[in-house]
Amino acid sequence: MVTVIWGAVLVVIKADRVIPPEWNPLAPLNVTEPVTLFTNWRLDRALATPAACLAALNTAGRFDVMDDFEASNTCHIRTRVDLAGVGQVLINPVETTCAIALRMAMWEQHSLQPAATEILDTTVTGIDHIGSYNCRRIRSASGSSNRWSTHATAEAIDIAGFQFADGTRSRLLDDWDANDARARFQRAARNGACDWFQLTLSPDYNRLHADHFHVQSRGWGLCR
Repeated sequence: MVTVIWGAVLVVIKADRVIPPEWNPLAPLNVTEPVTLFTNWRLDRALATPAACLAALNTAGRFDVMDDFEASNTCHIRTRVDLAGVGQVLINPVETTCAIALRMAMWEQHSLQPAATEILDTTVTGIDHIGSYNCRRIRSASGSSNRWSTHATAEAIDIAGFQFADGTRSRLLDDWDANDARARFQRAARNGACDWFQLTLSPDYNRLHADHFHVQSRGWGLCR
C-alpha cells in the first residue's frame, strides 16, 4: 500500500490494484495521457529535474538535447533543447528550455488540438513563434524596465500564429479582433495556454502583445 498526500487530499494506492497510469500520482508524466486531477502535480514533478523533464518531453516532442548555454548570470539557457515539434505540430526549430518545450507539448495535446477540432473542424499542424531566448530586459508600454525578461533565460516563448491541416493559417495580428471562428480559436488557445503555462499574455494585455502570445514557464498565474 502506498500513501500519497496530494494537496489536502490523502490518496491511498493499494499495491494489488492496477490503476491507469494517468490516475497514478507516482507514475512519470506522459504528455499523451488523458488529463486527471493528478496531471498538474505530475507535470510539476517532471519539471523538478532535467532528467524527468526530458523523459516526459520524449513522450510527445521532437527535439535535440543541447549543452547548457551560459552567456552570464542573467542570460542563459539551462536544460537546453532544440525544439522542432510537439505532438502533431511542427515548429520552426527554436532553442529553449525543456520546461517551455514540455509545457508547449501539454498545450498542443490538451488545448490546441481539441479547440481546432471543435471550432475549426481541422487540426493544428504548425505553431509560428517569434523566439524564446533573448538577452534583454522587460519591455513595457511605458518604456524599458530594470528587471530582466524571462526571455533572457529562455523561460518564455512568443507565439505569433498557427497553421492548420486544411492549408489555412491564422495570425494573431490579423485575426484576434475578427468576429469569426479563427478569433474564437485564438481565444480558446489563449485560455488553454493559461492552463499549462505559469503566465500568459495576449493582445488583450497591451499593445506590445498585439501580434503574439507571451507564455512563461514561471510566473504568478496572470492570464490576460
